[in-house]
Amino acid sequence: MSSQVTGIAPDGDSSGEFGANEWLVDEMYELYLKDKNLVDESWWPVLEAYTRTDPTPTGAITIPSPEAQVGGEAQIPEAVASAPEQPAAPPAPEPAPTTGSAPIARTTSVQAKPQPIPADAPSAGAPAETAEPAEAQDQVAVLKGAAKSLASNMDMSLTVPTATSVRTIPAKLMIDNRIVINNHLKRARGGKVSFTHLIAWAMVETLKEFPSQNVFYDEIDGKPSMVTPAHINLGIAIDIPKPDGTRALVVPGIKRCDTMGFAEFLVAYEDVVARGRTNKLTAADYAGNTISLTNPGGIGTEHSVPRLMKGAGTIVGAGALEYPAEFQGASPKTLAELGIGKTITLTSTYDHRVIQGAGSGEFLKKIHERLIGEHLFYENIFAELRIPYDPIHWASDISVDLADNVDKTARVQELINAFRVRGHLMADTDPLEYRQRSHPDLDISSHGLTFWDLDREFVTGGFAGKRTALLRDILGVLRDSYCRTIGIEYMHIADPAQRRWIQEHVEQKYAKPSHDEQMRILGKLNEAEAFETFLQTKYVGQKRFSLEGGESTIAALDAVIQKAAEANLEEVAIGMAHRGRLSVLTNIAGKTYGQIFREFEGTQDPKTVQGSGDVKYHLGTEGTFTGADGRTIPVYLAANPSHLETVDGVLEGIVRAKQDRRPIGSFTVLPIMVHGDAAMSGQGIVVEILQMSQLRAYRTGGTVHLNINNQVGFTTPPAEAHTSMYSTDVAKTIQAPIFHVNGDDPEAVVRVAELAFAYRQEFHRDVVIDLVCYRRRGHNEGDDPSMTQPLMYNLIEAKRSVRTLYTEALVGRGDITQEEYEASHQDFQDRLERAFAETHAAQTGSMPIVTGDAVADLEKPDSQQAEGAGEPATTGVDESVIRLIGDAHDNPPAGFTVHPKLQQLLKKRVEMSRNGSIDWGMGELFAFGSLLLEGTPVRMAGQDSRRGTFVQRHAVLHDRENGQEWLPLANLSENQARFWIYDSLLSEYAAMGFEYGYSVERADALVLWEAQFGDFADGAQIVIDTFIASGEQKWGQRSGVVLLLPHGYEGQGPDHSSARIERFLQMCAENNMTVARPSTPASYFHLLRRQAYQRPRRPLIVFTPKAMLRLRGATSEVADFTRGRFEPVLDDNRLAQQGVGDTSSVKRVVLTAGKIYYDIIAELDKRESKDIAVVRMEQYYPLPIQEMNAALAQYPNADLVWTQDEPENQGAWPFICLELSKYLKGRTIKVASRPASAATATGSSKRSAQEQADLIDRALTLD
Repeated sequence: MSSQVTGIAPDGDSSGEFGANEWLVDEMYELYLKDKNLVDESWWPVLEAYTRTDPTPTGAITIPSPEAQVGGEAQIPEAVASAPEQPAAPPAPEPAPTTGSAPIARTTSVQAKPQPIPADAPSAGAPAETAEPAEAQDQVAVLKGAAKSLASNMDMSLTVPTATSVRTIPAKLMIDNRIVINNHLKRARGGKVSFTHLIAWAMVETLKEFPSQNVFYDEIDGKPSMVTPAHINLGIAIDIPKPDGTRALVVPGIKRCDTMGFAEFLVAYEDVVARGRTNKLTAADYAGNTISLTNPGGIGTEHSVPRLMKGAGTIVGAGALEYPAEFQGASPKTLAELGIGKTITLTSTYDHRVIQGAGSGEFLKKIHERLIGEHLFYENIFAELRIPYDPIHWASDISVDLADNVDKTARVQELINAFRVRGHLMADTDPLEYRQRSHPDLDISSHGLTFWDLDREFVTGGFAGKRTALLRDILGVLRDSYCRTIGIEYMHIADPAQRRWIQEHVEQKYAKPSHDEQMRILGKLNEAEAFETFLQTKYVGQKRFSLEGGESTIAALDAVIQKAAEANLEEVAIGMAHRGRLSVLTNIAGKTYGQIFREFEGTQDPKTVQGSGDVKYHLGTEGTFTGADGRTIPVYLAANPSHLETVDGVLEGIVRAKQDRRPIGSFTVLPIMVHGDAAMSGQGIVVEILQMSQLRAYRTGGTVHLNINNQVGFTTPPAEAHTSMYSTDVAKTIQAPIFHVNGDDPEAVVRVAELAFAYRQEFHRDVVIDLVCYRRRGHNEGDDPSMTQPLMYNLIEAKRSVRTLYTEALVGRGDITQEEYEASHQDFQDRLERAFAETHAAQTGSMPIVTGDAVADLEKPDSQQAEGAGEPATTGVDESVIRLIGDAHDNPPAGFTVHPKLQQLLKKRVEMSRNGSIDWGMGELFAFGSLLLEGTPVRMAGQDSRRGTFVQRHAVLHDRENGQEWLPLANLSENQARFWIYDSLLSEYAAMGFEYGYSVERADALVLWEAQFGDFADGAQIVIDTFIASGEQKWGQRSGVVLLLPHGYEGQGPDHSSARIERFLQMCAENNMTVARPSTPASYFHLLRRQAYQRPRRPLIVFTPKAMLRLRGATSEVADFTRGRFEPVLDDNRLAQQGVGDTSSVKRVVLTAGKIYYDIIAELDKRESKDIAVVRMEQYYPLPIQEMNAALAQYPNADLVWTQDEPENQGAWPFICLELSKYLKGRTIKVASRPASAATATGSSKRSAQEQADLIDRALTLD
């Protein structure tokens, strides 16, 4: 009898140590005796000792040294074996509070969280052996009494007295869950799970709970003994062919199964089988099996009673997986209808000396329980394999009669609809944390169905292109479509055509990408990771806002732009914040590593930057994308500030400007907007942008929104960043489809990107991709995120990159060869080396620096290339132009019914064009119309701009009967430029950004945005600060946008009185913008025309009037429009009219601007004062110093008083006091204004009138 402890039989016979493999050892021993070189060298020590007599006395029980054991691990480490027992330390007493001591610190109500489970399954491969603190050893129990007698009796009857238990087990649940498992593995890392794997693992799990079967009989010191091995070593019977054509059975073992999870067990199992089939097993593989499994069912055997060899206590045999014999002639449909499933018979042949029949029966019963899903058997397997949803559960069939079959079909339809609506809740979209997802709506039991229905056929109503299908196939397509690594939300869309389109494109059986597509994806991941690795290595700790963890973004952008190139679109425009921007510049827009390098080094040509420039991750540029087939398409990357999402409106404006060069409805420029999850849910401008998407003033034919959802906003987790389930839920407001996708599955990312582009092309609507990924480093590279997200960053630090995981999956699935894998890895290394080579060339000056009109070594967009300088000498127009524009208002389309209240207005406008007394509204229309006739397009959008907040413009007239529209200025001549005027949505932030972006792209157009009231612009302060005021200095980006801000103190209260003149003037420097407050329609006319033609372009801020719009004195004559130009300072012409010849007699000059001028002269006329002159400042900035001094020089003896409606701390006075006073050649200036105030104005109209009377009196009262 073999000793399982020493491995050598006491009587010198080694038989029994290798059990069923003894024949193999015998054959090798014979070869060894002939010539030991005929046997693998690893067998020599074993065969040398095969006949050696054990020097240990019979019955002596020894613990082998660590070196003598398989794996070289000691069963009891010395440190543990020799350590004396230590008494347990008593718990520390809780300190009693003392008077005056610090309070006991407590945590907040946030509960402690368990360690999350990583989303990645452990990497395939044998786990590294680690030293255990205490290796358990076999336990020996000497049999006594009746047990000893029974053993002796059994031993006398047979050498190994065995008995066999038999149990038939329903196999349907095992079959169905295996299908789910293998479908998942086919899409993930490859490989398959067999029935034998599941049965073997059920044995291991049962033995952990019920170890009495993992024993064997031995005689120790002459005494019958039962040995309980320290570990479960599972022998697997393998049928292998021999060189002579015969077949043989070997039983290698999987060691220490009880220490493994299912994934490790699977790897170890496949490793043993693979080595067995290639004849690479060693002696260690055959020795020490404690229990075995054989599967003769593979050749149809129903069940067998296998031979139990010495040294083992149990062998389990698995029979054929088959329908019961009496039903094997039935059709599949009948079997399904009757609920007849396949069964498998398991036998347990056991050593009756140490195992009894009841125990063996209980052992098979517990295996049975596991194979039908009890003890969380399949749940744990799914968790080990990272299958992200619940397994199929055992349930009894629900019997229905023929009449209820229709009801069951309806339930299947409910199930299909449930997956369409709720499938995204079960999708495996989180690359960080593993969770088994389930939802009652998606559980078949919630719909009155069980797994017995899986093989039954149901009417589907055309689902997946079929009229009828098995429930198994229906569920397979539903899971493939909605519950893998893509979750789709689209059932909130009201349009059935859009829903049907998505279903037709999504509800299909999975088809993996072609080999070329896979290699393209892998190449893009190589590019993305190599770029970030290069920067991290070269510029440690420098801010670059890396894309690490979200590298699939590059694959997504690549896929969208590739499809855009194939669809022959003209251009792609991208708006994004800083994260990933540098990678996009290089890997999408085609910029070189050298150009990026110079951004970090600050070695760009100083001549290429105007102003102070900006950081490297804000710059805008144009580049060229090259597709897989060699097609190219221009890529525009909009400059952006740090304020997240501010660029959204600007991008859309740029795209619309490009599209407006084409016929209406030409959506040949594709906007792509890259968001972050925290900003998308938290920044209100996103809602504004989405609401603009289908409005005729703003639509661009559909924007692809890509949300880089790295699951943290700086340090804020999603649970504190949005109440909605997803950060992208905001897109549901416009019924946009939302595709959630796991960033660790780049194939799914590319699939979604292509689908999103196809949807945009089909419906010209916005679409959202929610790319769920992670952020490997902090918000910036100098930040340590583990301080605030410790559990998340534990997962991230242990996580392999997207590129690594994808490469492993391709190899595991057999999609690429080992040679292609190695070539891919070499490509990655080559890219790194090229990055360093290019940057070295740039650093040493051997690479030429980009010159010409560039910003920070990145080429500026075409629309931003060098502009000339200057402005027209005159902005007057011919009188015929004025008449033509007037006549256009008296030429309605045939059959057009003008509103009765507007009939008189139109006649008056015609009269103005002839006789003068032109009001503000008509003066503006003259400016627009004259530009249109000269070929300059005009775009105006604003709040109620078509009619005008104050009913002054009426640029669009509506048919009183049918609502048709008539634009007189669009009907001036056949070859005029295009005129666009729109009422905007009630937005400032996005709407102003849109017009700014439009003006950036269209240098040839006059672009205006109008606020309903001037202080509405406060809602777009970020656009004003970061784009309008500073865009040219930061990026060399020029804009000619005009902001029309109604401003005036008419006693209407603190809101809507002031357009905050002081804020704009505070930002004025380096000729960055023009700030004006014209006081006559002609002055406004010339200002707008100058703005259209002045170069270089700069933004224009106009504080437009309110009450002055209809002020009788505030009109202009026709001659004022046909000659001259905009005058930034208007001298007082009243004195000459009053006969004052000597202006040196003037004692005071009142400097002012805007409507108060008319109030002042009215008061002067009333007082009949001739010693006060009133000089109007039509332009605040750039300061008209020469013009102002020329005007003031006429009044050498006068004191100067700045007079304004606004409080002293507001309006233009702070600017006048600080800036203008520097240039007054020693003259001082005082102020007459309302008292300094926290609010812009008083709420009482009477008090407002009194304040104005007081300030005018102070201005006109000589000291």
